[in-house]
Amino acid sequence: MRSTRVVTAGTFSLDGGTWDVENNVWVIGDDHECVVIDAAHNAKPILEAIDGRRVLAVLLTHAHDDHIGAVSELTTATGAPSYLHSADRVLWDRVHSFAPDRELADGVVFEVGGVRLETLHTPGHAPGACCFYSPDLEAVYTGDTLFQGGPGATGRSFSDFPTIITSIRTKLLTLPPATVVHTGHGDDTTVAAELPALETWIARGH
Repeated sequence: MRSTRVVTAGTFSLDGGTWDVENNVWVIGDDHECVVIDAAHNAKPILEAIDGRRVLAVLLTHAHDDHIGAVSELTTATGAPSYLHSADRVLWDRVHSFAPDRELADGVVFEVGGVRLETLHTPGHAPGACCFYSPDLEAVYTGDTLFQGGPGATGRSFSDFPTIITSIRTKLLTLPPATVVHTGHGDDTTVAAELPALETWIARGH
């Protein structure tokens, strides 16, 4: 069983601005099957990491354009369904003219290679933002909800700082302290490393 990080590069656009970004895409599975978390920018390196395995699902942490730009190419190439929380259709529809294949919801569990991934709805960075927790791997895949050093950005449309703080406090920082946090951008962290800073983030207000 392995969790592979694929880094893809492109742009993120919202509210009239465009920024260069690098995204983490996660491919989780064994030698036979896998799931993909996010479909960022370019399907080619993601398909190389899949390496011919059966893809059970493309799980989207949220629908900002830098996380879903390669979804059509990826689902077409693999035959796997895409999953997105319905609250993020407001963002998805700004990027794509087609619908995601299936809906995510809090508590939905995916099984791949004998391990479980539980969906955690964690709004704030985006209304339908979701994280995926695997107790078997002692890991949580947080997209842009929680990074090394703090919450994801909430200064743009469809985001809210108090909401992301509630999501992080109630859904993520309650996980076992040793849980590794695999993020949507940048380096990994752990629940134990981030928990002491919660009050600092709240006081900072962003």
